[in-house]
Amino acid sequence: MDLSAAVWRKSSRSGGNGGQCVEVAVNLPGVIAVRDGKDPDGPKLLFVPTEWNAFVNGIKNGRFDQF
Repeated sequence: MDLSAAVWRKSSRSGGNGGQCVEVAVNLPGVIAVRDGKDPDGPKLLFVPTEWNAFVNGIKNGRFDQF
C-alpha cells in the first residue's frame, strides 16, 4: 500500500524522553497505519478500522497490561 499521503501524528501515550515514539496515520481511506517514530522508513503496521478499534479498546480496558 502506498503510504506517501499518510499524515503521521505522535501518540499521546508515547514517552516524552525520545525513547518510545509511536506514530499513527488515520487519514488514509479504509486503513490505520502505525509506525515507530524513531524509524520512519521502517516497517509499518496496517489495521482496518474494526481491528484498530478492538486494539484501542483492549488498551483502554487493560487487556495488554503487563504484570
